[in-house]
Amino acid sequence: MGFVKIVKNKAYSKRMQVKPKRRRQCKTDFYARRRLVQQDKNKYDSKKYRLVVRRTNAKFITQIIFSTMTGDRVLCAAESTELRAHGLTAGLTNYATAYATGLLLARRLLKQVGLSDLYKATTDVNGEYFNIDDDADDDKRPFKALLDVGLQRTTTGARIFGVLKGACDGGINVPHKTKRFPGYSRAQVTVIENKRGKSTGSERVEAKFDAKAHRSRIFGNHVTDYMKSLQKEDGEKFKRQFSNWTKCLAAAKVKTCEDLYKKVHAAIIANPARVKKAANTKFVRKVIQKQPRLIQENSKGKKWIRHFRITTAARRENAANKLMNQIKLVSGQ
Repeated sequence: MGFVKIVKNKAYSKRMQVKPKRRRQCKTDFYARRRLVQQDKNKYDSKKYRLVVRRTNAKFITQIIFSTMTGDRVLCAAESTELRAHGLTAGLTNYATAYATGLLLARRLLKQVGLSDLYKATTDVNGEYFNIDDDADDDKRPFKALLDVGLQRTTTGARIFGVLKGACDGGINVPHKTKRFPGYSRAQVTVIENKRGKSTGSERVEAKFDAKAHRSRIFGNHVTDYMKSLQKEDGEKFKRQFSNWTKCLAAAKVKTCEDLYKKVHAAIIANPARVKKAANTKFVRKVIQKQPRLIQENSKGKKWIRHFRITTAARRENAANKLMNQIKLVSGQ
C-alpha cells in the first residue's frame, strides 16, 4: 500500500474556521455582500444604500436597505401585492408588475426623503436607457442605491431587472447598463462555410439593444398576445388560466394590458403612499373572570384559563407553606 497523506490532521483542525451561519444555509453570498456594503474610508459615517429585490412564487419584495454595525436597517419597502390598491389584481410576478413595483418603491422613497418634487418620474416610458444621475444638475444629488439580487441568477431578461428599470424611471439613481434587459442580444461571430464544409471566413454581428422589445415587456404586451392566441385555440383553458385577468381588465374598463399598466403607473405616481388596513373592530378575546384565575373566551365561545407567572420569591414561599402543611399533617397523625 502506498503512502497516504493525512490532510485533516491536528494543524488543519486548528486552522479550520466555521463558515458564517447564512453561508452554511446557502442564503447569503458574502463575496457579493462585502462589496455592496463596504464603504470608502473617506466617506465616514455616510450610509451606503442597496436596492434589495427578492421574488417569491406569489409576489415581489423590494426594499431600500443600509447596513450598520448592529445589522441592516430598512429605510423603505414596497411589495407587488400593494398594487391591488392601484387597480392591478392579477399577474403579480411578471416583468410588467416588477417594473410597477420598482416605480412604487422609488416614488414612495423620494416622497419620504423629500426629493419627490425635485426628481419626478419619467413620462416617456420607451424602454431605452434612462438614469436620473445623467440629467441631475440640482444642488441636491439624486438618491443613489446599488442593486442587490442576492442568490438569484442575473440572466438577460430576468424579472428582477424590471424592478431596476422601474426604480430608475421613478427617479432613483441605480448604476446599470442595458445588457440584462429584455431585447439585448450580445455580439456573435458566425463562421462562413463553403459547399464542402470548409471555413472560408467569419462574420461578426455586433451587440444591439432593442428598446421596443423592452417596452413591450414593461407594458405586458406579451401577456396580451398570449391571451388572444389561447382564447382562439382553447376557450376552456383560457377561462381556467386567465379568469383573474379577465376580472382585472373588466374592473379597470380596459381591453389590453398596456392600457391597464398605464393606469396603474399614473395611480402610483399620483399616490405612492402605503394603504393601511382597517382595524378589526370585533373582539378576539373576552375576559370572563380576572381573579383568582384569568378566564378568557374567544369569538367562537371557547374558554380557557390563563395562569399568571409568579416570581421566584413567591414560588419559594408556596413551596415552604406546602411543606409546613405536610409536616403538620404528619405530626397530627
